[in-house]
Amino acid sequence: MFKLGLIINPYAGLGGSVGLKGSDGDEIRSEAIARGAEPRAQQRMERALQVIANFREQVEIFCFAGDMGETCANAAGFSVHIIGAAQQQPSSAQDTCAAATALAQQGVDLILFAGGDGTARLIADVVSTSQPVLGVPCGVKMHSGVYANAPEAAGEILKQLLNGTLVNIVERDVKDIDEDAFRNGQVRARFYGTLLVPEDSQFLQQVKNAGTERDELAQLDVTQEMIEQLQSDTLYLVGPGSTTHLFLHELGLDGSLLGVDLLLNNELIATDVSAAQITAQLDQFSGAAKMIITAIGGQGHILGRGNQQFTPPILRRIGKDNIHIIAARGKILALNGRPLLVDTNDAELDIAFGGYRPVITGYRETIMYPVGYSAEGDH
Repeated sequence: MFKLGLIINPYAGLGGSVGLKGSDGDEIRSEAIARGAEPRAQQRMERALQVIANFREQVEIFCFAGDMGETCANAAGFSVHIIGAAQQQPSSAQDTCAAATALAQQGVDLILFAGGDGTARLIADVVSTSQPVLGVPCGVKMHSGVYANAPEAAGEILKQLLNGTLVNIVERDVKDIDEDAFRNGQVRARFYGTLLVPEDSQFLQQVKNAGTERDELAQLDVTQEMIEQLQSDTLYLVGPGSTTHLFLHELGLDGSLLGVDLLLNNELIATDVSAAQITAQLDQFSGAAKMIITAIGGQGHILGRGNQQFTPPILRRIGKDNIHIIAARGKILALNGRPLLVDTNDAELDIAFGGYRPVITGYRETIMYPVGYSAEGDH
């Protein structure tokens, strides 16, 4: 029997769709719920477990009671061994640490956890690098290299282990950022430690890379091309990132580095908006609407990391043919052939957005590049 430990941070990534850029802290979590945010970690963990549904007879799941693991495992059709319970409701950081400690003491073969960089950091605090772990990505800020590309990708790595496939196990970096600074437009990321992770280049997320001066110069060419392609009387939803921020700067606009801004006729009509605010604006606007997004350096994610304000209903409304992807050529080359990635929390939409898409990589330079979805990294 394969002994699988589960940990779910039920409120991971709660603030993403409502523009809070994280969920750390009780006040932020309460604010996110007040704004209408809905928890999604349970659903994403269940998606990972469904990939190994045919192995139910070979897997023993160990977890804490309730929404820290039991509820999700049962919903996916697995029986569980309860080894503890959260001491607070909703569960706290201390409960996550307690669960990780208990699972390591139980001698599980792998700890599968759903959360963000903060969750990975908590687990790294209490689990040694002799205990294999794997993250199901649920957070807003995802700098660490211990997460699968998507829930189904985590399931595919598990399936390889259960099938007896030879899978390398390596130490991967855990990184986290200051959420308060992040909400104020500053990225302060730092290294916190390592965790032992089953590695598969197709399914495992890469550590986020910072840009270089050469990248920034190349970004200028990209932004100039995007500026020349702008159409009048068209509402543009401009996603977060240094490339899109530079694009707005070149228009003489003070956009938000880490939020979503709304652009109409070369003027900002709203900055750092939530999903609800985007929807309200689309409802009021009768003209065409498009989206401008960029890729996360090193990882290649274009949707589902840091821009959860672009919810599945909004993405369907815009349509993939109305999405401009802008990224300097060096950022694309650094992927070493790995596809750009989408992880929208809607498996059908991820599939629909897969395929070869145009990417603006310079002035008068556009390439076709694969966009992968879910666990299918080569589509």
